Amino acid sequence: MNTAEKLLNITQRGNKKKLVLIKWLQKLKLLSKKKRCSLCERKMKMRKGGNTRDGYRWVCRRHNRFMSKSIRDGSIFSGSRSSLTSWMMFMHRFAQGLRLRQVDLIEEGVCGSSRTLSKMSKTLRRVCVQAVKHLKRRGKMRIGGRHGFVVIDESKFCHKRKYARGRFGATWRRRGWVFGLLEVNQRRRRPVLKFVRRQNSERLLPIIQRYVRPASTILSDSWRSYCRLRQHGCHTIHYQVNHQRFFVHPATGAHTQHIERSWRTFKQEVYRFRGNMTEKSLREILHFIEWNYWLGRQHRNGPLGRLFKDIRAIHPVQ
Repeated sequence: MNTAEKLLNITQRGNKKKLVLIKWLQKLKLLSKKKRCSLCERKMKMRKGGNTRDGYRWVCRRHNRFMSKSIRDGSIFSGSRSSLTSWMMFMHRFAQGLRLRQVDLIEEGVCGSSRTLSKMSKTLRRVCVQAVKHLKRRGKMRIGGRHGFVVIDESKFCHKRKYARGRFGATWRRRGWVFGLLEVNQRRRRPVLKFVRRQNSERLLPIIQRYVRPASTILSDSWRSYCRLRQHGCHTIHYQVNHQRFFVHPATGAHTQHIERSWRTFKQEVYRFRGNMTEKSLREILHFIEWNYWLGRQHRNGPLGRLFKDIRAIHPVQ
């Protein structure tokens, strides 16, 4: 039984099994197993009771009336009024790629308000963003090489009006594109997505030099910014296809259908989070898409197991 199946098995038992969920989260190191009193430095005991939704609190035996702490103290759940069961149900949907429509989540009893759901989504997205940034700082987010090729393209991510009617909001003032690099080989697909304001060679070529390994094969369209790859020191094998004439080059067989199909998947992910309103939220969702392909799907316990691992790294408990 993997992590997702265990989580569903525990959350479906109801509120009478709160202790089972707390023990499981302590085993995963998402909640503290031990606490010490800040007054006498003695070990605190977990007792049932208190005006909390968790049903348990940390209590000092000597200072029973004066010294008590929440069971969530020092964890990612501290400061939240949602129950641990609601958090686990939301984490499962978040990591497994299920729909996150706030109306559906409220009807299913995951949470009581859309404001709380937005806060939970932002909290988990920030965990994934920090994990991806740490991967980039270590220099391990490189694509290409001998066993695959890289397809590059750009696409416009704009907020859609319903039935193309209504006034233009602040979202339409944003001017920018998403530049994508997709590694394609027999085992996996790994994207690198960057929000850019301009599509010129001064902005796109440094991104290619940073993330694509030397001596890699690159496929692209005939955008003139890509024609200067060799002039700027990009030691790669470059094949282009002119979409005004054909979609597959008759001589080389080069095409960009891999990333063209991926744009639809990436945009559905953006619309799933309802977060295409600002540049900051769009960048966070692009980082989450990278996290899903680079880290989530590569973990042995799936995206949910990787999410728990990143939470332990960013929000360590005692």
